[in-house]
Amino acid sequence: MSRVFAHHGESRRPVVVGAAQLGPIQRDDSRDEVVARLIELLHQAHRRGVELVVYPELALTTFFPRWFETDISRADHWYETSMPNSSTAPLFDEAKRLGIGFCLGYAELTEPDANGSRHRFNTQILVERDGSVIGKYRKVHIPGHETNEPDRPFQHAERYYFEPSDEGFPVWRAFGGIVGMMICNDRRWPETYREMGLQGVEIILCGYNTPIHYVPDPSQDALQGFHNALVMQAGAYQNGTWVIGVAKGGVEEGVDSLAQSCIIAPSGQVVAQALTSDDELISAECDLDWCARYKETLFDFDRYRRPEVYTRLTSQRGVVRPS
Repeated sequence: MSRVFAHHGESRRPVVVGAAQLGPIQRDDSRDEVVARLIELLHQAHRRGVELVVYPELALTTFFPRWFETDISRADHWYETSMPNSSTAPLFDEAKRLGIGFCLGYAELTEPDANGSRHRFNTQILVERDGSVIGKYRKVHIPGHETNEPDRPFQHAERYYFEPSDEGFPVWRAFGGIVGMMICNDRRWPETYREMGLQGVEIILCGYNTPIHYVPDPSQDALQGFHNALVMQAGAYQNGTWVIGVAKGGVEEGVDSLAQSCIIAPSGQVVAQALTSDDELISAECDLDWCARYKETLFDFDRYRRPEVYTRLTSQRGVVRPS
């Protein structure tokens, strides 16, 4: 386990966090099989003294948006209609017994609303050490495409299977600090971090499923790992927060996905990183007081931000030409 120590005389608020990377989940793998893998990683975390385990995006199933179902109801079995449910109850029960909190990504199908409509979200929940669900986040930045594109080597139809959340980027007081969540493509957008940074976030939990082959521009394939680290390290540094990025990697249904799960300090430094593309737990003791070194110096938002300038610039239309 990576440990980062404060200088002599400084205050410390340590929380031991585990990034529970998953290897591939194939189409025929059952929920029970997957939950057993999650529990095994939980046991590894317990042996290392981990207090909070972070699992990937869509941690209970294969990445099903790689197929296009014309009748979307035929995909309902990939979604969870409640949490916990009969399949995930063993994970909740074991985590509670061990006194470990966790963050879990999954596909959510809501109950009918007042108009009888059901909604589909790419969701993460935050669970406290006593087993209570204290936070839910629904993905805002949905990548991919909305319609069937059969000529692709595999589909990335997230915009068909999920609607973007309009609930923003909330944070919660938990685990001795201020915790936020984001999912996969959210990590590429600076406003994701800044929205939480303005609320004082000290640790952001992010699950992702990232195919290494990017169909619209294959020249980016070789840079997937670089870009993954780049955006999370920059977001951590510019907002003075820990970032925990957790992958489902490896070759899943013939599609190779990025692993490289990592734990990033408020300095932007990677303090732990996965070495495989299989089920693997990495962990670090994250001192939440380290965030103040950046929030109260270089990135003192109250002192240095210029929101009135940003508003003026974003209200301008078209290309501004010199007079």
